[in-house]
Amino acid sequence: MHRFIVACGLTAVGCATVRPPDLEELKPAVEAFHQRVRWRDFRGASDLLVPEHRDAFLRARVKLKDERDLFITDFQLEDARMSQGRDAALAVSKVSWYRLPSNSESTSTVTSTFVWRENQWMMESQDEGPFEDLRAPAAHGTDEAPAR
Repeated sequence: MHRFIVACGLTAVGCATVRPPDLEELKPAVEAFHQRVRWRDFRGASDLLVPEHRDAFLRARVKLKDERDLFITDFQLEDARMSQGRDAALAVSKVSWYRLPSNSESTSTVTSTFVWRENQWMMESQDEGPFEDLRAPAAHGTDEAPAR
């Protein structure tokens, strides 16, 4: 009987920690990433990336001297959609930036792919924008959220 009670308790705790992703949680994650890179908090921004991309992202910021030379001048989240499996999502933002020595501002429509891991949305890739190191190896080639 004691084992049954312990097993039920562990099952309840385990179920309580696994929850489905929510689109309303995606928008703050997207906004947080853009806000952190806008203010050059690259270490904080890397916390919002999938773990396997964090170190490369930070190395690229140092190599490109982004703390000194990159200026994100504006960003606007335009759309966010979840995949049918609800474990991935696409966020579409308009991002404006320039990187010294250029003083010409670039504006792109950036599509960021997010995945649901460890009960949070984490960025996996971006198709445009100032962070070439976040480009996916192959483009999805569709307007829909990735099928997972």
